[in-house]
Amino acid sequence: MRIQDVPRTAVDVRAAFQRWLHDHADDMAPYRAVGGDLDAVFRDLRSLQRLLFGAGWIRLGWPEAVGGLGGPLVLRAVVSEELAIAGYPPPFSFATQEVLAPAVVEHGPPQLAADVLPKLLSGEESWCQGFSEPEAGSDLASLRLKAVDDADAWRLTGEKIWTSWAQFADRCLLLGRTGASDSGHRGITAMLLDMDTPGIEVRPLRSMDGDEEFCSLRFDDVRVPKDRTIGEVNGGWAIARHVLACERGAAAWQRQSWMHRRLHDLLQRERVLLSEERIGEAFELVHALRLLSRRTVRALSAGHSLGPTPSFDKLLMSTAEKFLFDAAFDEMPDDILFGDDAAAGKWRSEYLYSRASSIYGGTAEIQRNIVADRILGLPRG
Repeated sequence: MRIQDVPRTAVDVRAAFQRWLHDHADDMAPYRAVGGDLDAVFRDLRSLQRLLFGAGWIRLGWPEAVGGLGGPLVLRAVVSEELAIAGYPPPFSFATQEVLAPAVVEHGPPQLAADVLPKLLSGEESWCQGFSEPEAGSDLASLRLKAVDDADAWRLTGEKIWTSWAQFADRCLLLGRTGASDSGHRGITAMLLDMDTPGIEVRPLRSMDGDEEFCSLRFDDVRVPKDRTIGEVNGGWAIARHVLACERGAAAWQRQSWMHRRLHDLLQRERVLLSEERIGEAFELVHALRLLSRRTVRALSAGHSLGPTPSFDKLLMSTAEKFLFDAAFDEMPDDILFGDDAAAGKWRSEYLYSRASSIYGGTAEIQRNIVADRILGLPRG
């Protein structure tokens, strides 16, 4: 896709991408049933990433200076939705690029962004997010990973946890404590770390659905050049807020597209046992998430500051996801509990993963506190 040929509106992108999916149905067919061990899954999703990058779709909405084709972010949101509607998974680095890459492009050194973004978008590389720590999950202001000033570098010592897919990552956008131990959110700095740097230990953690999605990271005097600093020194809190806004906007949009697809799949069963009321409520929740996340994606696309409002997206996303998969469990409990075919295994994994939806990315309790304090202005305590 040449820059002069890029569709410039969401409507045009939707129509053009639908035509492309139809014309390339044979090329896309292998990606309808991505499965197997993690190595196989990531191999297939990386291949999908490269196919979509080569056709230009993943380059939409990114500046030309970092390998993009220009235009607003909302163009990529349309692509992700159409993939879900057509029954395809998101490609290899899609979630990572929507969550982490905007912060690097907007706040990182321009040359660094120009060097690393094309590799991420093309699927040559993948990234992970090093925020949470054993005693600093939703409370990032209490993180303790030490980042000691050493002339032209930072020296990292400490631990990160719940780092998704770190065993496959080439780089990590992380937060380190560059201020005093009691400096709270004022003493945090963001940096982009190469995962092959000496001193990093990656230990996969097996979750209850059997996957090793999460990892523990240990850092033993790990050197990060200062030209990998993202944003201002001790200004990492602003980067964290930017990343979380993208996560709760773009990720919620992608998630609602997938939930719509899974609700459709659920209702295609030969004999649906769920009541009309239950089905209606599931649709209401997923569609409400669509409307809310669309507002957030459009605000991000226009470059507007979001403040605390994405907490609404995160709350509704977990509510809708839990309700949908509770309904799926009630519809086919035997399949989810005992089924041994691929379809049953997929429903079972998704049901188990939905249990964590009110924890990852900031707990529901924290989001309610943010809404109460910063939006509704309720008194603390």
